[in-house]
Amino acid sequence: MSKLGVSVYPERSTFEKDAAYLDLAAKYGYQRVFTSLLEIKGDQAAVVANFKKVISYANQLGLQVMVDVNPDLFKQLGVSYDDLSFFHDLGAWGVRLDLGFTGQEEARMTHNEYGIKIEVNMSKGTHYVDTIMDYSPAKDNLLGSHNFYPQQYTGLGYDYFVQTSEQYRQYGLNTAAFVSSNAATYGPWPMQDGLCTLEDHRGLPIAAQVQHLKMTGLIDDVLIGNAYASEAELKAAAEVFFSPYPLLHVDTVSDLSAVEEKVLFAQPQTYRGDFSDYVIRSSQTRVIYKDEDFPAHHLDAIHAGDVLIDNDEFGQYKGELQIARRDLENTGRINVVGHVVASDLPCLKLLQPWADFKFVAAE
Repeated sequence: MSKLGVSVYPERSTFEKDAAYLDLAAKYGYQRVFTSLLEIKGDQAAVVANFKKVISYANQLGLQVMVDVNPDLFKQLGVSYDDLSFFHDLGAWGVRLDLGFTGQEEARMTHNEYGIKIEVNMSKGTHYVDTIMDYSPAKDNLLGSHNFYPQQYTGLGYDYFVQTSEQYRQYGLNTAAFVSSNAATYGPWPMQDGLCTLEDHRGLPIAAQVQHLKMTGLIDDVLIGNAYASEAELKAAAEVFFSPYPLLHVDTVSDLSAVEEKVLFAQPQTYRGDFSDYVIRSSQTRVIYKDEDFPAHHLDAIHAGDVLIDNDEFGQYKGELQIARRDLENTGRINVVGHVVASDLPCLKLLQPWADFKFVAAE
């Protein structure tokens, strides 16, 4: 089952703030927590105790905590890859290997006696996962997750993201990627321009980022990389993540008729399977509303992303809903009733024929 997650960084906040944030996350159905223990500065015992307190609280809420580490931390803590008792005592559900070992160690770690999940870095782009699989890991305990990228313009390109994600999907492994809150102010490092996996997501509304990852079909778990997302963001991300349909936000014309409002929002839409290069068709609305009138209005030139309803001049097609896939001439038989918001336009490219989707009025 796919999971939604948040991130906390105990060294950079207080227990009270982290606990309140985890309470909010649990309220909206979040199940995973990411935290980073890449290095320990100062009093090691105090740092570990602080992490343990936060992880224990998350566990009480039923959340699953993944701790990001690297080989240097193993050395600093005196931990061996074949003895994960430290992480068991910490209360961790899983250990994410930011850098990793040779592949053999990772495979052995998946057979640990505690059932701790081992999550490896999907963004490497090498045959790393193939090497791990050569050593017969316990697949139920092996997961993959992409990096996040704090510096603007350094996030993954979409084609590379697809390529590296497919390396893990071919083995049936659980996958994860990060989105970024626009309200959050920090991550594991002082400098951050957001903490997303895909560069194209930086600065977008969080719901659009989550929706896009979900629609790729390549990512199981979606994690908010920076802290703290606002409650409105947590709610918006959860709404699209847990929705049975893709949700496309639409700016409508101000004088939308009552029946046009029903056409847009009263039921899910279905993308016709005999698809066109020019429009996404949802034909069932012309059946549901066949006895309604659709007077001509807003006969503007049609642009990609416009939401369209065939008017009375289109005969048997009146009431059919469409989304323009490219710029088109308007012959006077189509009402331009709205536009898919810019942040959701990338999702249109991922919408598949016969898929259901729903419109949501943009705020």
